[in-house]
Amino acid sequence: MLPASASAPRVALPWIIRFRYAMAFGQIAAAALVDRVLDAGLPLAWIAVAPCLEALSNFWLSRREHTSEHAAPVAASALIGWLFVLDTLGLTAVLMLTGGPTNPLSLLYLVYITLSAMILNQRQTWALGLLASLCFALLFWRYRPIAALEMHHHGEGVNVHLFGMWLGFAIAALLVAMFSGRISSLLRQHEQSLLRMQEELARKDRLASLVTLAAGAAHELSTPLATIAVVANDLERYATRTLGDGSLADDSRLIRTEVERCRAILQRLSVEGAEPTGEAIEAVNAGILVSAAQLAFASGSVLRVEASQEDLQSVLKVPRHAVQQAIVALVKNAVEASPAGSTVSLATSRSRESIRFEVKDSGTGMSQETLRHAGEPFFTTKEPGRGMGLGIFLVRTLADRLGGRLMFDSSAAKGTCAVLELPLEKTAQAEG
Repeated sequence: MLPASASAPRVALPWIIRFRYAMAFGQIAAAALVDRVLDAGLPLAWIAVAPCLEALSNFWLSRREHTSEHAAPVAASALIGWLFVLDTLGLTAVLMLTGGPTNPLSLLYLVYITLSAMILNQRQTWALGLLASLCFALLFWRYRPIAALEMHHHGEGVNVHLFGMWLGFAIAALLVAMFSGRISSLLRQHEQSLLRMQEELARKDRLASLVTLAAGAAHELSTPLATIAVVANDLERYATRTLGDGSLADDSRLIRTEVERCRAILQRLSVEGAEPTGEAIEAVNAGILVSAAQLAFASGSVLRVEASQEDLQSVLKVPRHAVQQAIVALVKNAVEASPAGSTVSLATSRSRESIRFEVKDSGTGMSQETLRHAGEPFFTTKEPGRGMGLGIFLVRTLADRLGGRLMFDSSAAKGTCAVLELPLEKTAQAEG
């Protein structure tokens, strides 16, 4: 999703095209009307050059819009800025031939400055305001006078009056660029904050749905698991007392042990489903979190830890089990993305404001399209049956809830680096 400040030029571009057509036609029509009513003898052919150039550039711009529907917002912003520069210079040429600073239409400079403040950034607005002020000042030196417009200027007061006009225009341009630009910037920031709030609410709604689903599944599966546990217990007793088959008894005990493990997991899901915040915040060393990940993959040498002792001694204030599961989930994804027999690295680093857990794999990497969708619920690139697409979503949700962030850096044939960053100031505040 594009920020409002970036999408505004792209949205305004079609309207700008229509506006420029109206301005070009209006300049020619106004010059023709003044020449006829005041019998000013204006050089209409030369006056029409600038509006015709604007119309031709507009025609080219219209065709460009039809052939490139998805132009980059930055390109649209620069294009509109140059169009306003062209229009400002064209207006200056027309005013030079129609009375210069005495022409009341010189106030049209402010129109372009105002539009720039509403659509473009402050740097572009200030540049356009400076250009308009210089062009207006140029009109005092070179312009074709019109007698009807010069009537209210007599004697030595002419220069003072015209200088006052320029000063008033410069102040007006300054105020428009300053206040209109600032107000537009604040409105864009407000719009961006609303978009972020909508995204956060949507993410929380999806998480609430998943939590409800997990709690419901835990409740529904408790009965069949209890039945399996009873049957496994009876089978163990039958194998031991009646058949005397130790191998069958061991298998029965294994079934009962795994059932108890499943019941413990479902009980935890049920608790977390009833309480979205899950477990309480506690102090835990980064080394303990890394050790939990090593223990989860102790059966193979797939995990390589890269961290200094100082980093491992860093204390966080986090829900311990949730963060452990998040790191394990990232490592599991990295292991599954890497070729068989390769290793995955887990690095820990600390800065003044945050602590980072970086998990690097040696897989094929992710495309830009996959990176854009990574973290969405039920989005997965794994084969059917190997994942539900919830792991990254839950890790990102946890990071957001703790005031941190989850980032990915990936390129083709170079693997992927997943970074879980938790801010130290947030974790320190949680203690209080």
